[in-house]
Amino acid sequence: MSTDLFCEIIAGERPAHVVGSDEVAFSFLDTRPVFKGHVLVVPRVHVETLADLGDVGPFFERVQAMARAVEQGLQAGGTFVAMNNRISQSVAHLHVHVVPRNKKDGLRGFFWPRTKYESAEEAQSYADLISKALP
Repeated sequence: MSTDLFCEIIAGERPAHVVGSDEVAFSFLDTRPVFKGHVLVVPRVHVETLADLGDVGPFFERVQAMARAVEQGLQAGGTFVAMNNRISQSVAHLHVHVVPRNKKDGLRGFFWPRTKYESAEEAQSYADLISKALP
């Protein structure tokens, strides 16, 4: 069993602002979000890349639901959904970024400016808004 930062978060060994969790996926706020409300969706089972996942359907159903929840919960105009495989993958555990988007938000191409939450309470308020919008 491989242990990485995301496995530790799933196991409750490291803190995270949890947005959603079930037997297939675990979702939490990115600590260095592109925009506030940026969620990472990770499979509960440790896999490094998409090719390692096996049955992708159930996992991507969770990603799809999270994209809807981010838009609805944050009243965002849309989302940017992205995943890296090995190259630019900061943690060797498959993860999908679901980033809230709005027109003229400043995101251009693949340059991802990062922001910070002002406090743990502010981060939790974003997690709560998105979580309440999940089916």
